Amino acid sequence: MRIYISIDMEGIAGTFSWRQDQGEWRPQVRRLMTLEANAAIEGALQGGATRVVVNDSHDTMANLDPELLHPAADLIQGTPKPLSMVEGVQEGFDGAFFIGYHAAAGTAPAVLDHTYSDESAWEIRINGRPVNEAAINAAVCGHFGVPVVLVTGDQVACRQMQEWLPWVRTVAVKEPLSRYAARSMHPERARRAIREAARAVVSEMASGRRFDTFVFETPVVVELTTPHTGQADVAALMPGVERIGPRTVRYQETDYVKAFRAMRAMLVLAGSSR
Repeated sequence: MRIYISIDMEGIAGTFSWRQDQGEWRPQVRRLMTLEANAAIEGALQGGATRVVVNDSHDTMANLDPELLHPAADLIQGTPKPLSMVEGVQEGFDGAFFIGYHAAAGTAPAVLDHTYSDESAWEIRINGRPVNEAAINAAVCGHFGVPVVLVTGDQVACRQMQEWLPWVRTVAVKEPLSRYAARSMHPERARRAIREAARAVVSEMASGRRFDTFVFETPVVVELTTPHTGQADVAALMPGVERIGPRTVRYQETDYVKAFRAMRAMLVLAGSSR
């Protein structure tokens, strides 16, 4: 029973501001992230997992404390990675956990809402529907035959994910009050809830339950709307990208992973605009 874990920061219990990711608060956030990862790992092992890989998926992807991480897990860190927040899932797993995830850009109230880039993406649509990071990443997992079985984050992030994946188990560790405010469970209680959910879902898988994988219909059409027109100017320079509006570019591809990588390239280009 092989379990893959992608962990972000914004949906961790106790986080509510990107300022926590800087300066004197930074060690605390690293610890909170690492301990929530450990809760997911421990639950997976209790449920019957024999292999666990954790991908550090926030910002520079150098957040988790390797020495504090549960020794049973392998750890992927650093950026850029070919598959970004779900790098390593292509190795083959029976299920994936998304820990500490958040809602899509433009969601309110939702803690630290954004979609892959707060600077470059006002909205991302795939096949005409606005998406969050969890849906984007779940489709990468699905491309490789891996179902997403557990998602944790704030209440809105969990609700959004259940709209995309009705079968997924969720753990809401905080209630959003605004973009930069939340009522959070105590971290120990949140970790207990995550541990129990991970144990339960892996136990179900070990007993024979099969979860659906999530994929987008092909051809895949990715539309990126940027905060300002100059960013779309630069993103439209990429071969294969079509400008369809003042702030919106579009890319179409039959292979989802190629579309995913093109999306990330458009975001980087848009971010380079000054």
